[in-house]
Parts: sequence; C-alpha cells; structure tokens
Amino acid sequence: MEVMLEVKDLTKKFGEFRAVDNVSMIVEKGKITLLVGPNGSGKTTLLNCIVGVYKPEYGKVIYNNVDITGRKPHERVKMGLVPTFQIPSPLYKLTVLENLLLAYQGNPGESIFKCIFKNSWVRSESEALDKAFKILDLLELSDSYDKLAFTLSGGQLKLLEIGRALMADPKMIVMDEPAGSVNPVLAHKIFQNLRKIKDELGVTLLIVEHRLDIALDYVDYVYAMHMGKIISQGSPEKVFNDEKVIEAYLGGVV
Repeated sequence: MEVMLEVKDLTKKFGEFRAVDNVSMIVEKGKITLLVGPNGSGKTTLLNCIVGVYKPEYGKVIYNNVDITGRKPHERVKMGLVPTFQIPSPLYKLTVLENLLLAYQGNPGESIFKCIFKNSWVRSESEALDKAFKILDLLELSDSYDKLAFTLSGGQLKLLEIGRALMADPKMIVMDEPAGSVNPVLAHKIFQNLRKIKDELGVTLLIVEHRLDIALDYVDYVYAMHMGKIISQGSPEKVFNDEKVIEAYLGGVV
C-alpha cells in the first residue's frame, strides 16, 4: 500500500472542547476515501486541519512523505494538496472558462516583470486554455464554457468547483460534501466524475459526504467519526454494519 496522506494523533480544540480528539488515519494513494459521521462529529474540522485552515494543538499531518503540519494553505496547494468546500465560491460574474483559467498555477503572464514580454507568457496561456477545455470535457461542462457562473445550477457549480481544483494540478483533493444539496441524478453524476478523476488522472480523493445512499457505490474505503474520534474504518460494508456506527450515526436504526 502506498500512502498519500497520514494523520497522526491529531487534536484540535476550541477552548476546552476537543472537536478532533487524537485522530489517526491513512489515505491510500489512488483511492477514494470517505469520511462520515453525524453532524458535529468533527469531520469538517479534521479536513480543515489537513488543508491548513486550522492549526492543530497536537499531532501531525504528513502528505506525500512530508510533514506539512505547519505549512500555510497556499503552500499545501502548490504541493498538490487541494481543497474544495461545501459551498462553491466561484467569481459569479465570470464565465465557467474564466473561472478555470484563474485557478491555473504559475502563469508567467501574472508577473509584473514578464507580462510586458509576450513571448514569455503566450505559450503558457495556450497551455492553460487547452488544459481548461480538457477538464471541461472530463466534467461534461464543455457546453457551458461561456456561461456566467451565476447562471449555473447547484450541481454545475459543484462540478465547476472540482474543475477549479483540477486546474491546480492536484495529487490529492480534499472535498467537503461535493454532492450536498444536489438532486440525486446530478449527485450520481458528480461521483461518476470523481471516479473518472481517480481512474484517468490518478488523483487521490478524501471526501466528507452525507449522501451515503449515493457515495457508498463509488468509494474504496471509509472512516467513521463520532464525538471527535474515529470509531470504525474499513470497507463500506464493514463500516455500515458496525454496531458502533449504527448507534452513533444512524441513531440505532438498522
């Protein structure tokens, strides 16, 4: 097994409340790992510690064999660890394509010194455009490339959020509810696209999702949290037949 991400004995407190309590977990490279649990169990707080939004009190985050516990969020993105968030936040007055191009990393045309020398950035602009259209094809958004972001449906906005993450050349994407508040047809489409991203691009995915009836068909491994702790892990079948998970997450109803 090749490990992409390892969380070691991680604790995040708010005052005296331990939102994440001594959590350890491993995300295997090239897999889709699902993190589940009832509201308030610490899932989003754990994700925020992984991507650098929060600094943990104790423990380590090791990404691609590098301790990144003290790294800033933008430094983690440059290393290929890219987040998406529960509520998409594109620039709504820009088109779908323009939103993708803004997420392209390292364009020399953005340099105050290089921007006046066309030969130094025109090739990069062309490469960014080619990459954006390939991502639009992958996500089945090609027909919407010229639509303003505010005209998109909720499901399309989720796909756009994924597309912006892909423009940053991720090795791993950490996602908070990619199918949240989306109708079932589009939710399945989102997870089908996530499988394509894993299979065709080799991107590792760590996902928090409440739409378990949909997500469980697409994921490889599951961690369950309750009251800040990991209470179960394994295959989807194993975790959701675990009595501790049934008690904590499903309220004791099988």
